[in-house]
Amino acid sequence: AIRVADSDAIVLIQGPSGTGKELIAHLIHKNSPRKDRPFVPVNCSSIPNELLESELFGHEKGAFTNAYTAKPGLVEVANGGTLFLDEVGDISPIIQPKLLRFLETGDFRRVGGTNELRADARVLSATNKDLPEEARMGRFREDLLYRLNVITIRMPALKDHREDIPVLVDYFLKKKARTKQPKKLTDNAIKALMKYDWPGNVRELEHAIEGAIILSQGEVIDVDDLHLNEI
Repeated sequence: AIRVADSDAIVLIQGPSGTGKELIAHLIHKNSPRKDRPFVPVNCSSIPNELLESELFGHEKGAFTNAYTAKPGLVEVANGGTLFLDEVGDISPIIQPKLLRFLETGDFRRVGGTNELRADARVLSATNKDLPEEARMGRFREDLLYRLNVITIRMPALKDHREDIPVLVDYFLKKKARTKQPKKLTDNAIKALMKYDWPGNVRELEHAIEGAIILSQGEVIDVDDLHLNEI
């Protein structure tokens, strides 16, 4: 991830749900020349198809019911920075060609607008889908797939890179700390985390640490504070 940060190359991050794809996107942005500009995440699966185009590209006043004022899209908000398209495999075939055009030229039009606008946003995307298979099935444009995966980073399940668990734990302890001095884990707690299979991957680890910080007494987190399903 650090190696690709210096470039403006479009990056596709692939992996199962919860493997920390957005963390990697943040890491790329924070180590890029765009680090002082906005990082704008968009969860493409949580926004209805009829609203996603407006969210991405904005709309003009009167473009649809309740569009009382013009609104810039997230590509404009991300101008000069990074646009992160999470679950990009869920983007509607109707919007895919408009996204492809933006990726190729930087040009777009707001919904209901005729003016050609331009934004300079580096695009990172992530998916838990097999996009080549989606393309073979006709659900995802092949040309958009090739445009999105100039560089591909594959995220393994957490159980396949357990050696990173202590580093991730340290990161989450600092991120979720409620005081200036983050809590610490006992050796037994670390051992328990290393043995656990993590079906929810990095996201489950983050939630486990967050819960343990809240529920533990004092400044030390022990096994009983973790509340893992198998322990």
